[in-house]
Parts: sequence; C-alpha cells; structure tokens
Amino acid sequence: MSELFEEEREGRRPRIMVAWIGQDGHDRGAKVVATAFADLGFDVDIGALFQIPGEVAKQAVENDAHVIGMSTMTAGHKTLLPELVKELKGLDREDIMVVVGGVIPAQDYDFLYENGASAIFGPGTVIPVAAQKVIAELDRRHG
Repeated sequence: MSELFEEEREGRRPRIMVAWIGQDGHDRGAKVVATAFADLGFDVDIGALFQIPGEVAKQAVENDAHVIGMSTMTAGHKTLLPELVKELKGLDREDIMVVVGGVIPAQDYDFLYENGASAIFGPGTVIPVAAQKVIAELDRRHG
C-alpha cells in the first residue's frame, strides 16, 4: 500500500510514530494499529507511555517521521493536540502530520481539525482504510 508514496515521493517508506501523550495508558488498540500499519508497509516507531507533547515532537523529529499517530483515551485531546502542534511548530517541523485515534466525542472533531489534526480515527475504524487516508494526505502534502 505504501509503495506509491515510497517510490514517487520520498524514496523511502512512510514513517509513523505512535504516541501516548499525557495519562493515556491504554496501549492495546494503538499497538494493534501500529502492527497493522507495519504490515501495510509503513515504518513504525512506538513511543513510550505517558509522554508530554514536547517529548513526542522531539522523538518524531529525531526519527524523521512523516506522521504522528496520537492515541487518546483519557479526554485530554483538546489540550494535548494543540500543545503537540505547537511543539512541532517550535521545532520548525509543521510538515509532520498529526492524526488522532481513540475514543473522541464527535462534537470535538471540528476543534481537533481546526487545531492541527489531519485525520481522526475512532473505534471501529477499518485499519487499511485509515492507512489509505494517511497515504492520500501525505501525497497531497508532498504533491
């Protein structure tokens, strides 16, 4: 699935970093997603639990990630996503795409999109469809 991005855009596979920011210790679902993205051809980095936005941004920059997949299960997304985007901007890496996954109330989606989320994936998301959306957005950005 990632071959078109790899061959035509960057010369390497798309790289996603899966991150748990704040008090989110629910890692099972995100690990399933990380494994599936790896199976679909992505390079995948997995961050530590309980990181702060600055740590995640720094690790994503150091790993030259194209995407940060932010897991949120503890209702901190309206605070933590804007902080993460701000940290990326401070590192001059606004090009790193941020997607959000987890249990997120539908009424929060607009706020998250307005504050830097490129995609939001809730429970029941079909992982290959999510991966296709990530690739499509990367292609659009790297056009």
